[in-house]
Amino acid sequence: MSTFKTNVFVNCPYDDHFRPLLRPLLFTVLRADLNPRMAAERLNSGETRFSKIVELIKESKYAIHDLSRIKAKRAGEYFRFNMPFELGLDVGCSCFGTVEQLSKRCLILEKEPYRYQIALSDLSNSDIAAHHDEPLRVVAAVRHWLVNDVGIDLPGPSGLLDQFTQFMADNYDDLLSHGFNKTEIPNLTVPELIRYMREWVSANI
Repeated sequence: MSTFKTNVFVNCPYDDHFRPLLRPLLFTVLRADLNPRMAAERLNSGETRFSKIVELIKESKYAIHDLSRIKAKRAGEYFRFNMPFELGLDVGCSCFGTVEQLSKRCLILEKEPYRYQIALSDLSNSDIAAHHDEPLRVVAAVRHWLVNDVGIDLPGPSGLLDQFTQFMADNYDDLLSHGFNKTEIPNLTVPELIRYMREWVSANI
């Protein structure tokens, strides 16, 4: 059975700095009874990253693209082109794909409003949400998109963030009781994190 209509491709950085934003983003998607899909969901070293991303894009009706790392922070640091590249693949699939894929929808996130126009002027007329590296703003942007563009009923942003915070507290205690130490918990893999979030939402919402 196809899961195309409930899959959400999440295209974002995996670094430590973005992790406080990624967790509530994933929680909000799961809270909407949708299925977040990421390249990090499978840890098969024999699978090329590009082929994995193409497969995920083709299988997902929805996508969330974060472009907040397209600007280098220090002199000599390279720009991060993975995220805009994957955004381009997703937009191309929605324009040139199958009849089903023509219905694809996406949300684009950035750190600051209008900054993306310097690097990606083709998006100058697009509706892009700025999160300022704040978890509540990420939750609000994803929540408003899911409610208004996708048509899913969800609590307000603050209520969702409260639920996420409760999940994090409960999950922390559960992981400690399952043999994790305090330094290992922040490095929980994406597949495990999504599984624990899904189980918590099912049991508590």
